[in-house]
Amino acid sequence: MLQIKNLNVKVDKKDILVKINFNFEKGKVYAIMGPNGSGKSSLAYAIAGHPGYKLEVESLKFEGNDISDLSPEKRAKLGIFLSFQSPLSLSGVNVFQLLRIALDKKIDPLTLKKKIETTAKKLGIKKELIERSLNEGASGGEKKKLEMLQASILDPKLLIFDEIDTGVDIDALRKIANFMNDNKDGKTYILITHYNRILHYIRPDKVLILMDGKLVKVGNSKLAEKIEKNGYERIVNS
Repeated sequence: MLQIKNLNVKVDKKDILVKINFNFEKGKVYAIMGPNGSGKSSLAYAIAGHPGYKLEVESLKFEGNDISDLSPEKRAKLGIFLSFQSPLSLSGVNVFQLLRIALDKKIDPLTLKKKIETTAKKLGIKKELIERSLNEGASGGEKKKLEMLQASILDPKLLIFDEIDTGVDIDALRKIANFMNDNKDGKTYILITHYNRILHYIRPDKVLILMDGKLVKVGNSKLAEKIEKNGYERIVNS
């Protein structure tokens, strides 16, 4: 689904990612782990097309299409979704209004409203949260569930969640993970996380370890368990 070949990323002339090569396959779940400053979020931003990142890449293809020069909006239309670590609040815009714009009126208002309400119920999102301005007065966990709701309605093919488990209590985490498990068919998930916590509920097919901007190790779900037990340095150098 997403093929990355020799990706290098610079920000203000500083190397952030160096020679990243990987093929993310359709229908799989991937976890990207690593210590602070290892380049995890930068990889997500590079895939999504963040304008502040200068890419030098031999090949960056999504479903066979070269996306290296595409804007974030065009990448999103192709089916790439990125959830941020700290979702922003939008004063005066609720989730229905935001999704109405994002979907470019492809779904009639009543159908969209019903889908939002149904999805919110599955995720345990209170009705008042979907009616008020987006993320205003919402806790960290509620914001992350609202991000999941948006992803579900937009129905992308590749979903990147940057630290969706940060600031989330155990009940919210379980709901988010269960929702992912129930909606995996035909989709590719990339979960960026520091910890193994969410991976207790949604098992990754592959775990990628980034350190100092480099992809240093790839393994199965047991790799995340070893990282949790022994730390990054010991596992990477073993």
